[in-house]
Amino acid sequence: MFYLRLIWTSLRSLDSHFLRSLLATLGVLIGVSSVVACMSILEGAQKDIFERFKSLGSNVLYVFPESARIEGRPVGRAQTLTLSDIDALHRELPDDIEQVAPEAFGVTNIKRFQRSGEFTIVATTDTYFAINAFKTQQGRTFSRGESESPDTAVALLGAKVADRLFSGSDPVGQTVKIGGNQYRVIGVLEKKGSLGFVNADDTVFIPIKVGLKRYFNRTWLDRLTIAAKNPDRLSELQKEVQKVLRKQHNIQPGQPDDFVTFNQEEALQNVTGAMMVFKIVFYSIAGISLVVGGIGIMNIMLVSVTERTREIGVRMAVGARRGDILLQFLVESLVISLIGGGMGLLLGVMFADLMANILRQMNFKTVINSTVIITSLLTATIVGVASGIYPAWKASRLDPVEALRYE
Repeated sequence: MFYLRLIWTSLRSLDSHFLRSLLATLGVLIGVSSVVACMSILEGAQKDIFERFKSLGSNVLYVFPESARIEGRPVGRAQTLTLSDIDALHRELPDDIEQVAPEAFGVTNIKRFQRSGEFTIVATTDTYFAINAFKTQQGRTFSRGESESPDTAVALLGAKVADRLFSGSDPVGQTVKIGGNQYRVIGVLEKKGSLGFVNADDTVFIPIKVGLKRYFNRTWLDRLTIAAKNPDRLSELQKEVQKVLRKQHNIQPGQPDDFVTFNQEEALQNVTGAMMVFKIVFYSIAGISLVVGGIGIMNIMLVSVTERTREIGVRMAVGARRGDILLQFLVESLVISLIGGGMGLLLGVMFADLMANILRQMNFKTVINSTVIITSLLTATIVGVASGIYPAWKASRLDPVEALRYE
């Protein structure tokens, strides 16, 4: 009952200065709503990324060429990975490697009559679609013969590419122009969204040998994706792949690799690190609002102590202890902060829902879970207590006689 009376007294005090109390809550309201909005967006992004990486499977290993350097400065990728590396991997590790998909990629303008657009282009083989579990909604993927032929100009379109160039009509059997050459469309992928390093919906896929010969005009690759037969031996396979490629590239002992290998877990750790940077930036911005809100509450409470000095003297004269006075003003500060926090939570949820509706076309969803709610309310509680400690201490240290004389 004692604490209920304290809360009721605090509410009555706030009601007597309603506008001033409302203004004091604005800083906390804005800060908490910022925290909720940031957390919901980041939680949604993190969940989406984790699900996409999880869908790639746990048996995937990636190989990239190392950065080329001039006078110690990176100037682009080294031209070290080739199709012959795939033959060497299959030859040396037949019992460990299930499939290897070569990739060469870039961005290009793709045309069909008067329609055109800038899309990602990936030259690869039929194994790429098996490793990534890509399925077609129309037509088919590359055959083994098409993947190995340097003259079979066929293309597989992502869902958004097909919509942009064909506007709902059947693209299978039609042609598109890529880099000055005509390619026959053999299929359209199901909507997949951003998966790993590529957004499949905005991508056009062509056979690797045709791509290297006709479009890229080179022999080196941008990446190898390796599917292991045994996911439990992925770390061991990674070391074996490094040995095979060092031998294939004639790298002497003591010399650094001209390629980089990492597995799914390492890729996920890199993404998690990048997400942590975004969290720090977003929460720092929201924290500024909370600091401003806390200063506002402290200012209001100091004014309240000054205005109610005589009241404090009367309370002490009739038996109130210093601890009772301190607790009373601390509860008032906490109530102000929690009201602002509750309103901020509601505003943050509304903003997160608005963002979810805006970004729905990108298959992005914000996440409001118990962590977001508890964190927002806990933040408001901390701000309320921290900003009320000094005013409450000042009120409790007043001399009863001097307080009764105060006019």
